[in-house]
Amino acid sequence: MNALAVQPPQPLSPPSAWVRRWCHLIPAGSAVLDVACGSGRHLYALHAQGHPVTGVDRSAEAVENTRPLAEAGARIVQADIENGPWPLPGERFGGVVVTNYLWRPLLPTLVDSIAEGGVLIYETFAAGNQTVGKPSRPDFLLAPGELLRACAALRVVAYEDGFLDQPARFVQRIAAVREPRPAPDQPLRHALMGAG
Repeated sequence: MNALAVQPPQPLSPPSAWVRRWCHLIPAGSAVLDVACGSGRHLYALHAQGHPVTGVDRSAEAVENTRPLAEAGARIVQADIENGPWPLPGERFGGVVVTNYLWRPLLPTLVDSIAEGGVLIYETFAAGNQTVGKPSRPDFLLAPGELLRACAALRVVAYEDGFLDQPARFVQRIAAVREPRPAPDQPLRHALMGAG
């Protein structure tokens, strides 16, 4: 089945602007993992770009919504990653995407899941969000600089920690790569998008 022909069973929200902005750092054709994939908005978009995709979510509804992708060869794993073992031990991915989800004990596993040359694209709620809505519990809000500390073994290409007004929310987000061994005298080039 052509990757572009795979359609979700219902209209999805568009992919996160942060994921769209940095997904070009995912090596072409490499496998991508979407953690807490929900309805699959990032899985569908990245599959359409030619990436083999794996989605993990504990919701049976999420798994059902991604069935067209599974039928096209995607791997969809239903697992409770907060109360059970990590379902993909030892696997590495060219891209790991996480949005609107935080389970702190999983952060080292996510960083370890980045293959050489791969990228972690992460965006979720941050401290301050309790003043504008949910989530509001500290368990679900990143502390200042928390993603930077979690990604200490990676090269940070982009990082933001602040307020977005549409809809109103405090976020922290990062794009960080596990650099491959460079050729002698050849610095790695991580292309930046936007005004130059």
